[in-house]
Amino acid sequence: MEQAFLQQMKNQPLLKKIASEQEVFWLNDELEDAKTALSKINITMSDIEDAQARLARFAPFIQKCFPETQPQNGLIESPLTEIENMKKQLEKEYNVSISGRLFLKQDSHLAISGSVKARGGIYEVLKHAEDLALEHGKITLNDDYSVFASDEMKSFFSQFKIQVGSTGNLGMSIGIMSAALGFHVIVHMSADAKQWKKDLLRKRGADVVEYADDYSKAVEVGRKQSDADPSSYFVDDENSVTLFLGYAVAAKRLKSQFEQQNITIDQNHPLFVYIPCGVGGAPGGVTFGLKQLFGDNVHVFFVETTPAPCMLLGMASGMQNKVCVQDFGLSGQTHADGLAVGRPSGFVGNVMRNILSGEMTLQDRRIYDFMRDIVNTENIFLEPSACASFMGVVDLFQYDEGKQYIAKQHLENKMQNAVHIAWATGGSLVPEEIRKQYMNTYL
Repeated sequence: MEQAFLQQMKNQPLLKKIASEQEVFWLNDELEDAKTALSKINITMSDIEDAQARLARFAPFIQKCFPETQPQNGLIESPLTEIENMKKQLEKEYNVSISGRLFLKQDSHLAISGSVKARGGIYEVLKHAEDLALEHGKITLNDDYSVFASDEMKSFFSQFKIQVGSTGNLGMSIGIMSAALGFHVIVHMSADAKQWKKDLLRKRGADVVEYADDYSKAVEVGRKQSDADPSSYFVDDENSVTLFLGYAVAAKRLKSQFEQQNITIDQNHPLFVYIPCGVGGAPGGVTFGLKQLFGDNVHVFFVETTPAPCMLLGMASGMQNKVCVQDFGLSGQTHADGLAVGRPSGFVGNVMRNILSGEMTLQDRRIYDFMRDIVNTENIFLEPSACASFMGVVDLFQYDEGKQYIAKQHLENKMQNAVHIAWATGGSLVPEEIRKQYMNTYL
C-alpha cells in the first residue's frame, strides 16, 4: 500500500486508537435497511436452502460415522441456552444494566469438531464429496447417502486430496470429516495453532504441516501446493462461497430453536447477536443467514481482540483485504488463537459492508476472565477465543456508541424485549489439562 495514503489513514482518530491497541466500539455508517442491502448481494435464500437440503441428504452418513449425532438424526446442531447467571455477573463486573434476555449459542458443543467451523468446514467437504461421487457415477441424488460410509467409497476418495490453511478449528473440521470419508487430507497450520489441535488431527488421520508464520502464510502455501496438484481440492476460508453457505444454514436452525422456545423476534422484539471474528468466514455466513431471515430486526456485531482486529481495520478504513494489522504496527498475535488473523477476507468484508451493525474489540486478558465467569456462573466451558462475544453485549450498554445505535434504530422503548445472543465458537474438545491451564491464565 502507498505509504502516504497509509499515513493519512493512520491519523484518523478511530484508526489511531486501534493502532495503539485500545479497545474500541465502531458503528458501521454504511449499514442499510436489509432489503436494500441484500438486493446488492448475489447470494440468495435459495442458496442457503440448497445447502440445508444437502446437509439433510448426508444425515444418514453422518449418523452412521458419528454416533454422537444419532439423537439429532445426523443433524449437526448446537443448543441455545439462556444464561441468566452470566448476565448478572456481567452486569456486576462491568457496572452495566443489560436490557432483555441473554442466550448462549453453543457452537462450542457442535458434534464432530466442537466449534462453529463444524458448520462451514464440514459442509464444504461434504459438497466436494457429493460433486465427485456424482461426477464419477458413484451415486444419484436420490440414493441413501449412508453409502458414503462404505469401504468402496473410502477407496474411491483415497485417490483425492483435500487441503486447508488454519489457525486450528477449521483445520479440525476439514481434517476430521475428510479423513472419515477416506480423503488424503493435509492441514497447513499457522504458528498460533494449539498443539492439542495438531495432535488430535494427526490421531484422526490427517497430515499436519506446521508453519512458523501466521495464518496468511499457511493459507498461501497450502493454496499454492493444492493448485499444483490436479487431484487436490483447496478449502479457501478467505474466499469460499460454499463455506459461507454452510455457516449461513445456522440462521434457519436458530429460527427453529426460537419457535421451540416461544421466542419472538419482530419489530418490537429485537435480536442482537455478537460473534467472535477472525478472517470473517464463519461470522459473515451466520450474519448473512440471520439478515435473510430476520431482516431489520436483527443487529449483528463482530468482536475481535486488540492485537488482531483485521476485519475491523478492513471495514473501518474501507480498504477490506488491502490492509493488514501489521500495516498499523500491530502484531496479530493474540491468545484467542481462532482470531489470530492479520488480513481479513475481502469477499466477506464486501458482503458485510451494508449489513453488519458494527464491531467491538477487547484486550486478551478479558477472554480468560469471561471464560472463568461462564464456568463459574453456568458451568459451561468455552475456549478463550469464544468468550470474546461477551464483550459485545457489555459494550452495547457501556459505550455511548451503543446508546447512539439504539436511538438511531428507534429501539429505546423496545430493549426490555430484546434477545441477546453471545455466539460461542468453540471449546468442547479442549483436553482437560489444557482447560486447567486456561482457567489459571491471568494476563
